[in-house]
Amino acid sequence: MSSEARQRKMADRIKVIVAETLEMRIKDPRLGFITITDVRVTPDLREASVFYTVYGDDEERVATAAALESAKGVLRSEVGKQTGIKFTPSLAFFLDAIPDNARQLDDLLRQAAEADAHVHEQAEHATYAGDADPYRHPRDEDADAEA
Repeated sequence: MSSEARQRKMADRIKVIVAETLEMRIKDPRLGFITITDVRVTPDLREASVFYTVYGDDEERVATAAALESAKGVLRSEVGKQTGIKFTPSLAFFLDAIPDNARQLDDLLRQAAEADAHVHEQAEHATYAGDADPYRHPRDEDADAEA
């Protein structure tokens, strides 16, 4: 087992290696506009999960996933060469859901802002159902004496 600091360093190094290799060496036409967002390595440094995003529609995402799967061997050998560790970690690629989640969160925030604006608009033109001050007040003794 390795320390958490070594795991983080290895994950950062793998992220850079995979991104550079995809940019410079992999010439697959199915590979879309890809960004490596995160890498997570197991404590024994034998498996690495690579998270990525693809700019485009679902068809481009599927094509990019196929291209990554076919380039997995080249990427793994490059990671092994450049890291120099005893056991080269196996790579697993996962489509990162962060952009979709962020888009959904933005939509929800926009809907909430519109609902708030609608409530404020209704409140500006609202009037009281009864008196402006619905609470009872104690009588003044001076006013009772005069009456």
